[in-house]
Amino acid sequence: MGIQTYWGGQAVKIILGAIIGPKFAYMNNTLPASANVDTCSLVSFFIFLAIFCPFYLLPPEKLQTPLKVAFVMIVCNIFGLLIWAMRTAHGAGELVSTPSTVNGSTLSWNALYGIQAILGLWSGGIVGQSDWTRYAKTQNASIFGQGVTAPLTIIVTALCGALITSGAYTIYGEYFWNPFELLLHIQQVSMTPAARAGTFFSGLAFLASQMALCIVLNAISTGMDMAALCPKWINIRRGCFILTLIAVAVCPWNYVNQASTFITVLSGWSVFLSGMTGILISDYFLVRHCELHIGDMYMGNSSSAYWYTAGFNWRAFVAWAMGLWPLMPGFVRRIQGTATGNGWDHVYDLSYFFGFFVSLVLYWALSTLFPTKKQRGKSPFVMELHIVDGLDGGAISPSEKSNYGEEKNNVTTEAGEKTVLDV
Repeated sequence: MGIQTYWGGQAVKIILGAIIGPKFAYMNNTLPASANVDTCSLVSFFIFLAIFCPFYLLPPEKLQTPLKVAFVMIVCNIFGLLIWAMRTAHGAGELVSTPSTVNGSTLSWNALYGIQAILGLWSGGIVGQSDWTRYAKTQNASIFGQGVTAPLTIIVTALCGALITSGAYTIYGEYFWNPFELLLHIQQVSMTPAARAGTFFSGLAFLASQMALCIVLNAISTGMDMAALCPKWINIRRGCFILTLIAVAVCPWNYVNQASTFITVLSGWSVFLSGMTGILISDYFLVRHCELHIGDMYMGNSSSAYWYTAGFNWRAFVAWAMGLWPLMPGFVRRIQGTATGNGWDHVYDLSYFFGFFVSLVLYWALSTLFPTKKQRGKSPFVMELHIVDGLDGGAISPSEKSNYGEEKNNVTTEAGEKTVLDV
């Protein structure tokens, strides 16, 4: 989330630069070069947090309308930038016709690394998508969005980004792979009314986009995880604020101060999250065959099918670690800039695919050799099994539980059929 909030700060910087003008856009930097951030960017970063944090007060189910507005804004912004770049450059630019500077296996490995870098960028959303699909009206309501809409928008966005970069090179003689840097460069070159208006509306769209990303991919997902770990002390909103403090503490500008570092950070998520994705898929499809004991998910004791060993599933930890450690040498070498294309570097080039399949297969194998209690089968959620305290704070007696069970069995649906309170 730290990186997303930093880009949100850059959007604020663009907006204020367009409104205030040179006094803000060309603000003197009072910070040392070792800080890896200038004064204007740091001020804009905290302004973004002041704008963004109040949205934590909205419950997740009330965010649908703001997210729709952000989607419309960013779509209009992307195609607006594309039209401007193509029109100003009088075509698609030189990048689309420039031949490759490498060939053979080097080109193949670079292409593969680029693919897994994109997967790494979206790996957080892949792992945490259930935090949002849980609000779907039906079990299959999210399939179209996951299978059609998401891949299509990712492909179109990447294509538009490449064309905008190509056009910007023809216009300014410099490649801008980051749209925030492109807009800031436009303000540095020209402060005409047209440039200020264009960068203002574009920056506003990026501001909405970054706020949506921070909420969807980071804050709410982390808040839910923290609330699940410590429900007595942390709720979703408190988890969001804790994550925000961590995002500030990590000084995210240190990770995006140059293009190569930026790409490495994006692809680095694959190292840690690809194995988690493989374990989740393996557990649900291969180990449990899509069957769950729903009631056991709400039991925090050894009677639950998901209690494992003292509350920890050591099979998952082993599978994740085995999919992680072979990637670390190449990851470190890439960050240090010492990669030479040896075996470790090529394993890292495959990081998402390697971590995913190794953890998936190993978790399935360990679960087969060392099965857990109630590993197969399914059961519904039965309300009286989870009642501990009465509504008045007192304990419920066995007779009261019996009466409740009789009342439960008499509950009928709107269709008039008797049912059990299953989830």
